Amino acid sequence: MPLLKTPALQMSTRAALAAAMAYWAATFFDSEYAIYALVGAVIVTDLSPATTRKLAWQRFAGTLVGAVSGAMLSYVIPVGPLALGVGIFLAMLLSYLLRLEAAARVAGYVAAIVLLAHGDHPWSYAILRAWDTALGIASGLLVSFVPKMMGGREEK
Repeated sequence: MPLLKTPALQMSTRAALAAAMAYWAATFFDSEYAIYALVGAVIVTDLSPATTRKLAWQRFAGTLVGAVSGAMLSYVIPVGPLALGVGIFLAMLLSYLLRLEAAARVAGYVAAIVLLAHGDHPWSYAILRAWDTALGIASGLLVSFVPKMMGGREEK
């Protein structure tokens, strides 16, 4: 079955499985916005399972950088396209400054979510979105072990 060894099928399978697991976990924990767990899982799933595992902790850190950045900026700049652009820029730049290059996209994503929809409670919203995204990262990390069972070659 050579099709099972193709990168496209491997990546698609890992991302889909991680997203489904993340969504299930978020709904199990009664998350109001389980979709963010699903999106987080897709974002952090890499073509190489080894890369997903190697970068998981940086991506957890990036989740925190984004949550804190978004919550802090919500007091400074009104919600809108400018706020989203500034929030993404600052969260990603901070990730690079902290040498968390692999976390930059996740940090920008979480900062934007917090800025866009925090309501009257930016810190509690930031914590909940960080939790959802962390569930997505954890699901991606768990699923990174699946391709070995499917017959794909593991990178060292």
